[in-house]
Amino acid sequence: MLLTMGNKNYSSWSLRPWLLMKHVDLKFAERVVPLDTPEFARDVAAMSPSRRVPVLQHGSLLVWDSLAICEYVCEIAGRGWPKEREARAVARSACAEMHAGFSILRSQWPMNARATGRRTAPNPERSTEIARIETLWSECRTRFGADGPWLFGEYSVADAMYAPVVLRLRTYGANLRDATAAYVTTVLADAHMRDWLAAAAAESWSLEASEIGR
Repeated sequence: MLLTMGNKNYSSWSLRPWLLMKHVDLKFAERVVPLDTPEFARDVAAMSPSRRVPVLQHGSLLVWDSLAICEYVCEIAGRGWPKEREARAVARSACAEMHAGFSILRSQWPMNARATGRRTAPNPERSTEIARIETLWSECRTRFGADGPWLFGEYSVADAMYAPVVLRLRTYGANLRDATAAYVTTVLADAHMRDWLAAAAAESWSLEASEIGR
């Protein structure tokens, strides 16, 4: 397996399958390509049919969407979704909501894994999206999280899908409920997340569009 990704500092969609693959103990090679460069524009068509990253290559198969990669990984590993059917349905709903939604949060607070202490002007629409995320996380933890520290107890696709949100909340200093702050602490303490953050900090590339709130 080869996972091709964007810069670890900025590529939120790349972080998702990478984290899941680490948590389910799949062995894979990784290739990081810097986003928004002439080289990326020149080479991306040969890497991904959608001209976007991440893309997973497994033999002759290409899987080119973060959530699709996560689904495929779960099939290969035999785990990654909650075992109980109701919890699994809620987890899939939460992942789909992340995949398609929260556009204001994602556009106004781009992922910048190595940055902290950034501040931006208040925005009511962004605050509404953050409140929805906090409510969703609380409901998942309350209903299904008794067996562990993650959204559904054991680590799942849902945790991987919302990991970039955790980094955004840290970077831009969101005012969080106690339960949300506890989950953020859990995610940031995860060994695989720490590895990703260390790699992001070591990168030399800088994307001006994602360096906001200085």
